[in-house]
Amino acid sequence: MSTRIAFLKGHGTENDFVIVPDPENAIDLPPAAVAALCDRRAGIGGDGLLHVVRSAAHPEAQDMAAEAEWFMDYRNGDGSIAEMCGNGVRVFARYLQRAGHVGEGDLAVATRGGVKTVHIAKTASHGGSTAGDITVGMGKARLPEGDVTVSVGERSWPARNVNMGNPHAVAFVDDLTHAGDLFSAPPFSPASAYPDGVNVEFVVDRGPRHVAMRVHERGAGETRSCGTGACAVAVAAARRDGADPTATGTPATYTVDVLGGRLVITERPDGEIEMTGPAVIVAEGEIDAEWLETSVR
Repeated sequence: MSTRIAFLKGHGTENDFVIVPDPENAIDLPPAAVAALCDRRAGIGGDGLLHVVRSAAHPEAQDMAAEAEWFMDYRNGDGSIAEMCGNGVRVFARYLQRAGHVGEGDLAVATRGGVKTVHIAKTASHGGSTAGDITVGMGKARLPEGDVTVSVGERSWPARNVNMGNPHAVAFVDDLTHAGDLFSAPPFSPASAYPDGVNVEFVVDRGPRHVAMRVHERGAGETRSCGTGACAVAVAAARRDGADPTATGTPATYTVDVLGGRLVITERPDGEIEMTGPAVIVAEGEIDAEWLETSVR
């Protein structure tokens, strides 16, 4: 391991990430190392880690290299591997732009959930330059059959099973405080619905096509935002509201407020979903490689 490991810190609607650029996939990042880096007291701190690797250099992404030069090797804050992270893709794209690998416009990013299309908007000026929002093509939602229930304390709610490349249970509630502290994963049933765990979203209405949510992300606890979760919420809300674009032939756009900001989700009649929101790089520096090696022993 190199004695100097570069890192950056970024967030998308306050869903924050440690970014480790590693184009040739030369840095060993076992789960314990990722968890140490994401530790908010003893490490850098983050909901997850974005390992930036060229697709051709990573065995899980080599078959996507012809479509996407860069692979988002995403890890949860506890070191476990995840299929996709919507806020993470936006921050990943912002890093590529900052590093000079890409410019404004369209690009493709390889993920374990497949190749995602990304659009980086032009820089907007509002009395000063601010980076344009980033739109991510999130693919199509899958809606597995079967009833699901989630619980917090004595309360329980029916939930919509939505898969965005990762699993979600979306529950509509009367008050977001009913979600509790979300430190631990809300119980769900049946267990067979989510054999690998699930992200649970609790949702309230704010107005027409406007909702707010809190989320427990598996492997991270409550986070300030979840991009795939916001997409799952919009999909579930559209079905609840009789606005399923695949049935009506009309796109459905929902504004989704998260603790860290606001995302705009559009589902098209062909089922493709787009998510638009901000992405910010806030710091960069170097990891003490000796500390990192010690942390994994």
